[in-house]
Amino acid sequence: MSTLFTKIIDGAIPGRFVWKDPDVVVFLSIGPLTDGHALVVPREEVDEWTDAEPELLDKLLRVARTVGRAQKRAFSSQRAGLLVAGFEVPHLHVHVWPTGSLADFDLARADANPDPARLDANAEKLRAALIEDGHAEFVPQG
Repeated sequence: MSTLFTKIIDGAIPGRFVWKDPDVVVFLSIGPLTDGHALVVPREEVDEWTDAEPELLDKLLRVARTVGRAQKRAFSSQRAGLLVAGFEVPHLHVHVWPTGSLADFDLARADANPDPARLDANAEKLRAALIEDGHAEFVPQG
């Protein structure tokens, strides 16, 4: 059975993608903790991070690091948060978001009804930062 994230990856459900490569995609969260909150997701359906092959985990963290660096600059944040929770969707994903406080790590504070125009603008801002950082080959058109 296909997961929600597989449906997004396959285009059956829309997503605001900021990164696509053969192994990993990154799209904005529909319940963001802060502007620019993204999910780094393997194309392969793996339920938990403890089930993933080491090479896949390495790839996810490399992409998360790249996205986090772009987020810090694009959203003028002190840090980039990183979280692997795994309860929301049974498909491995890494949350990465611009942050300036530990309060930003509370998933209960996520915006359940974000403005779609703001999400679109945040996706464009993050795509532009990734392109500036030299990753244009992985940045899809908006």
